[in-house]
Amino acid sequence: MKIQEIHLPNHQNKNIKLFELKNNSGTTVQITNVGATITKITTQDKNGLFSDIVLGFDDPENYIEPNYLNNCVFLGATIGRFANRIANGKFNLGGKSFKLRINNGNNHLHGGPTGYHTKIWEAKIINDQQNEKLEMSLTSPDNDEGYPGNVKAKVTFTLTSDNELIINYQALSDSPTPINLTNHSYFNLSGKDRDILDHEVMIFADSYTPKENDIPTGEIIPTQGTPFDFKDFHKVGERLEQLNDDIYDHNFVINGNEGELRRAAIVREPDSGRTLEIYTTMPGMQFYIGSFLDGTYKNSQRSFDKFSGMCFETQYYPDSPNKSNFPSCIFGPERPYNHTTVFKFGINE
Repeated sequence: MKIQEIHLPNHQNKNIKLFELKNNSGTTVQITNVGATITKITTQDKNGLFSDIVLGFDDPENYIEPNYLNNCVFLGATIGRFANRIANGKFNLGGKSFKLRINNGNNHLHGGPTGYHTKIWEAKIINDQQNEKLEMSLTSPDNDEGYPGNVKAKVTFTLTSDNELIINYQALSDSPTPINLTNHSYFNLSGKDRDILDHEVMIFADSYTPKENDIPTGEIIPTQGTPFDFKDFHKVGERLEQLNDDIYDHNFVINGNEGELRRAAIVREPDSGRTLEIYTTMPGMQFYIGSFLDGTYKNSQRSFDKFSGMCFETQYYPDSPNKSNFPSCIFGPERPYNHTTVFKFGINE
């Protein structure tokens, strides 16, 4: 294993840092303390060639430029205090009403305009006997974006010799509050400047949460017989015409029990042979295919156009603070937050 801090001479005054984790197989993961963001992942294809398989900026400072944050697509960021949407930015808790900042139509999205993705996290390299780990920590004060409670959050990234990127999320609040942390990486296993519509996806979910105007109705319905049934492999673009809005941006109810690490999805890209497996302890996962990317952003290798990357956002269901039948996302002194997601990279020979 190898982990190093990459020297960024132009950003010393802003305390911006970039780290690279590397294992013995040559897989690398770059992470900046700006938003605890994954900026780059390079893996091997079936021909032994290494390429970047996520969308990210070359310069970490780009993640906090005003033009980007005003039209944010959350490239690779750690999302908090609450991933996904809360209807009208309102919820009731403990007999009190709370109002959050609105940043997505009438709704609150991904922690609001100054959510965790905009923060400079404290970074620490952690050594143990088997792996080198990168730990990011952040303190979110009471009334941050309107949320109650002081929250101390910690995200630990571990790259193993088995080509697993393990992300462990922990948080502790001094009073009850919604917490829902995830990673918003956009994957494109081709490693090239092409779309993801021919990627083949399997999702281990017998149910999903239908939505109206991007907010769940509160129902949990079977995927069987719908274009949300991914129990067998389907190409991403295969059934888009069957969807009302021609895109996937939906929450899937992952089979199994919250708290148990189980497989949520498998992705394979035929040309490169690359595969990606997603495991999580969370109850749900947002499958999003980059439909709001429009070419505004790019790096030295590619433009981030529509359908150029897809996200697997492990999570509590959207609008959970307002849906009593959804798994509880409320955490406090007596209930610390602790969840794990694993991205396992492979090759389908």
